[in-house]
Amino acid sequence: MPKRTLVEALHVAAGLVATVAVAVLSAWSYPQATDTITWVAVVAFLIVAAMGVRPLRNAWRADHAGGRADG
Repeated sequence: MPKRTLVEALHVAAGLVATVAVAVLSAWSYPQATDTITWVAVVAFLIVAAMGVRPLRNAWRADHAGGRADG
């Protein structure tokens, strides 16, 4: 995997891990709201994943074009 793409993939993965960690700790600390916290966490997880698609795609294009793709 080319360097820029790898860095972006790691950033997305870090965001997803952080989202899961916050959700798990939140559900643990307030068990009465576990169902609500779970649904909010799922939505947040999907949003974080969706936000990572464009930077990941741009990094992949830059790696394969040999130049810089900021678009």
